[in-house]
Amino acid sequence: MIDIVVVGGGITGLTAAYRLSKEMPGARITLLEADDRLGGKISSSTFAGIDGLDESADAFLTRVPYATGLAAELGLTAELTSPAAASAAVWWNGMHAIPEGLMLGVPTDLARLARSKLLSWPGKLRAALEPILPATGVDADSVGRLIRKRFGNQVQERLVDPLVGSIYAADTDRFSLVGVPQIFDLASSNRSLLIGGRKLRAKAAKDPATGPIFATPRGGMTALTGALVDALHAAGADVRTSAPVASIERAGQAWIVTTADGATIRADGVILATPARSTAPLLATLSPTAAASLATFEHAGVVMITLAVRTLDWPSELLRCSGYLVPKPVQQWVTAVSFGSSKWAHWQGTDGAGDALVVLRISLGRDGRDLTAKPDDELLAAAVGEVGGHLGFALAPVDHRITRWPMAFPQYRPGHAERVTAIEAALAGEAPGLLLAGASYHGIGIPACINQANTAARVLTDLLRSVRN
Repeated sequence: MIDIVVVGGGITGLTAAYRLSKEMPGARITLLEADDRLGGKISSSTFAGIDGLDESADAFLTRVPYATGLAAELGLTAELTSPAAASAAVWWNGMHAIPEGLMLGVPTDLARLARSKLLSWPGKLRAALEPILPATGVDADSVGRLIRKRFGNQVQERLVDPLVGSIYAADTDRFSLVGVPQIFDLASSNRSLLIGGRKLRAKAAKDPATGPIFATPRGGMTALTGALVDALHAAGADVRTSAPVASIERAGQAWIVTTADGATIRADGVILATPARSTAPLLATLSPTAAASLATFEHAGVVMITLAVRTLDWPSELLRCSGYLVPKPVQQWVTAVSFGSSKWAHWQGTDGAGDALVVLRISLGRDGRDLTAKPDDELLAAAVGEVGGHLGFALAPVDHRITRWPMAFPQYRPGHAERVTAIEAALAGEAPGLLLAGASYHGIGIPACINQANTAARVLTDLLRSVRN
């Protein structure tokens, strides 16, 4: 009998355990989660009469197959829906529609950029030089440095940094290109990012399979993690919550995993699907090299505030907008605002009197500005005051929800890929049979985490089978 332990019950750990149950039927799989619930950074709850309204990520990317493929395996395809078509904006001393023809903020259409009032004419003229500049390459490994060099400061500060920064809670001047694969691929494969991006957009427009960029289960993202938990129970896996791991020790060719309550589990292989900073102490004696490097990883915390506002009090022109971003030079606490009711057709709430409600999701904090320790009253006042100031009227929410996500977003500093390669090499030499997976390593989004989980499960399966043979 093969025994495997997966540490971490977020999307990565759940997927890794699920994949192991498929790859190695009959193996005893134990999943250990420190928290009292499963799902990690995926969470949803009832709000404004809407069941399963997400408190964190509300969708996943469909242009890569990992999340959509997993949803199909779990029987969720019919439950998937995509955002309604609505425009988004950037607040820069007033609201400005995001110019069309962008790829994560990177311009691909100079004519459309020229019509935007978000950039000044000197900023537009600087951006227009990009197609004639010599190749920059990716050696500097900084999103901000690349975009400033190619397009100038205004494109970086008013387009790329707000868009990328809102996704990863990042300061893109200190964020590795490998954390944003679309921009990395553009820069590594093309002399001009604008021309390369234009070609990709033209190719995508001709692809008959091209569909919505994002999707989500109608019941919220926890439908995905919940289906994984159900599948693990059906497969006979031992799934434990409130079970933090205290130590991992080598026992010949196997491992002894000890939880905080003193329980011990023997394992032939272990997958650590936990944040880098949490993983480091577990490896201190097994792989000092890997542990020391993991301990240096940085994570950003954010706060998500959900508000419900009566539709009667909401300007009709905003019903056609999906939300807006706030660039760092004009930020206070609020970094992005999603008008959830405009974005998702199934997010339609009502108050006690039956009046329709607009749902807003407001993001506060980012890398370099962790607000998760601030008291509720300060966070709520900032969200209501700042957003009201941006929109030009006093918000009067009838309900609110505050969700803190400390250490939610690993920050890929320049040189990230080389650090991860060195960590994995150290583990392979010092602790074979112990693998890492998750947002800290090879991609932060939900599809990337699912892909890493699948890869780790298959690598461990091959390793254990080779040992047995």
